[in-house]
Amino acid sequence: MVDPSSVVIGDVDLADDVSIWPLVVIRGDVNNVVIGCRTNVQDGSVLHVTHQSRHNPEGHPLIIGEDVTVGHKAMLHGCTIGNRVLVGMGSILLDGAIVEDDVMIGAGSLVPPGKTLESGYLYLGSPVKQIRELTSEELAGLTYSSNNYVTWKDLYLSQQQ
Repeated sequence: MVDPSSVVIGDVDLADDVSIWPLVVIRGDVNNVVIGCRTNVQDGSVLHVTHQSRHNPEGHPLIIGEDVTVGHKAMLHGCTIGNRVLVGMGSILLDGAIVEDDVMIGAGSLVPPGKTLESGYLYLGSPVKQIRELTSEELAGLTYSSNNYVTWKDLYLSQQQ
């Protein structure tokens, strides 16, 4: 589902049960964007890529795994995000950053270029710092969140007919 107020251009691959909510911009204009199953991108987020150049022959595509929740007004630029990740509202993830599976990024965090966030932890701050290990409840909550958005997407689409 792509909300009619959102803009998706270029080389963008959206997997099954992805939901793109109002006022999101996804630009796969100078590299590709891949968004995995059951991922949701919430209102006002901006997703972009980095072009290929002599200094960076591959550029930086934007790769987002499965069961990812991208909070309101997040900015994701040329990074790689694993599965079962929560990107908090207003967070910024920059070129070449890698977020492994099962990570929570607190609201308003900045993930610098090239930084790797290790699986199983909460990260917070600007620049982001590893705060603590995730609890079993928080880990379960990552999938719970993505499943909720699949349900809400289906409800939204049923009301549009």
